Amino acid sequence: MHSTSASLADRNKTAKIISWSLRGLAAAAFLAAGSAKLARVPMMVAIFDQIGAGQWFRILTGAVEITGAIALLIPATAAFGALLLTVTMVFAILTHLFVIGGSPVPAIILLLITGSIAWLHRRAFAAILDAIR
Repeated sequence: MHSTSASLADRNKTAKIISWSLRGLAAAAFLAAGSAKLARVPMMVAIFDQIGAGQWFRILTGAVEITGAIALLIPATAAFGALLLTVTMVFAILTHLFVIGGSPVPAIILLLITGSIAWLHRRAFAAILDAIR
């Protein structure tokens, strides 16, 4: 094996470890957050009352978060789960900044994590787009 092949294999292994670590962390966070929303945790109910869109939006958001978390744990759907949750966090940040106040920092951190996962799995998006064409 050439040193170039070995270093490429090392980089691929490192990328996989980073991907699984980020995916596990994000999945745990979104499973917890989504479950809290679906379980009607009083704080979540109050936040969605403050948003003003209705409690149906809490249920939808919880379902999206759990769906995205599960998708992160399945290699074939990790890219789509990451994209779904990245978009969700963009709107969470905007909601914090312009509607409910409070710190957007947790949502920003989750945006960075899910965005990184989407970036690591960008080839999956390209393959599907190529298949559609």
